[in-house]
Amino acid sequence: MTPVAQHDRKTQASIRRVQAQLRERSEREQQRAKRRTFHEANRLRRLPLYLFSILDELKAQAKAQGKDVIDLGMGNPDLPPPRHVVADLIKRVAEPANYRYSRKGGEVERKLNEAIAAWYQRKFGVRLDQATEVLPLLGSKEGIAHLSLAFLNHDDIALVPNPTYPVHFNGIILAGGILYSIPISAEHHYLPNLRAVNREVLKMAKMVFLSYPHNPTTAVADLKFFKDVVDWAATYRIMVVHDFAYSDFVFDGHRAPSILEVKGAKEVAVEFHTLSKSYSMPGLRLGFAVGNADILASLAKTKGYVDFGIFPAAQWAAIKALSGPQDSVRKAVATYKRRRDVFLSGLHDIGWDVPQPKGTFYVWSKIPRKFSALTSLEFATLLMQDAGVVVAPGSGFGEYGEGFVRFALVEPESRLREAARRIERVLQMGD
Repeated sequence: MTPVAQHDRKTQASIRRVQAQLRERSEREQQRAKRRTFHEANRLRRLPLYLFSILDELKAQAKAQGKDVIDLGMGNPDLPPPRHVVADLIKRVAEPANYRYSRKGGEVERKLNEAIAAWYQRKFGVRLDQATEVLPLLGSKEGIAHLSLAFLNHDDIALVPNPTYPVHFNGIILAGGILYSIPISAEHHYLPNLRAVNREVLKMAKMVFLSYPHNPTTAVADLKFFKDVVDWAATYRIMVVHDFAYSDFVFDGHRAPSILEVKGAKEVAVEFHTLSKSYSMPGLRLGFAVGNADILASLAKTKGYVDFGIFPAAQWAAIKALSGPQDSVRKAVATYKRRRDVFLSGLHDIGWDVPQPKGTFYVWSKIPRKFSALTSLEFATLLMQDAGVVVAPGSGFGEYGEGFVRFALVEPESRLREAARRIERVLQMGD
């Protein structure tokens, strides 16, 4: 008996419909590729399918048909940025001087570095040299991708826990490096066992990517974990790249430590932050990297060939965000915690037992057993079409994310309750 045949007829029909639609889309893409006059570079062909583009297409189709869509797919904060930051940004946007190229050593550039260093000292007790150990970025995603380009040769290995945020592995592939995935699982709290990596692999490894609180699994790590990482990295001379985008988003008494709190961490590590999450400013495209001065110098050198810096008005806004009142950050964290509790309660009420996230503003869960015949993309498509709820398929975060989906809590509580009710109709299909 095939997996599909194990389901009731109505569920079978939905599964077959979704599978047929995705096969048809794949065939269309293949035909388009054959008709192209100019072919993409091989490194682009090595990239995995960007599943979020498929969901965007399905979402657009549903909206065109007049359907109400609840979008829990992308981690796109819906809360407003701090008012005092917006007020300052409006003022700065009107100043003609802010439309010139950003330049290293300028007034706003210097003050932004000062603000980042001061923020780090207050938040983590870590002292940074603002001139050499701080580097503002056009969003942390850009910096992470360029870091691989700055350091990876074609025979260099980068170690990446899997599943993970896609730019951690996509940046490696774009740079032409060798990707080595380390499976992580709930049984081991989604923490990688770096000491189990083969020594022959470690001889070729140049960097390892980490991110706690973790997207997509919502796992957290303590200072003991980072101490062990720093010791391991120093032994094998491997660069540690810590994506710290969700540093503020921890719940139930958990704390998210900076890896730079560990003695000796600056010898091996850099850490990436963003204003997108804590300050609800994703469209501003501003992040920063801190830590090892030599690593940051090479990243800055790489960026110098491809960009002219950050819009000065955005830099002034970042200074206001980092240096001003932090009430909005605390309120945002409290809001996402309430949303987490409301959504989990709704899912539990309909019979979907989902683990409670310790950090981030996501929910990560296995696909319900009834739909085990589906891939994560097929299940996400089914929820989109039959419930009008967009979720991220786990396979979009690496092959070890297959069988899972991720919900982003970027809708108000009322919409999250409605999403749970709609999902219930799909889970009860054929009952």
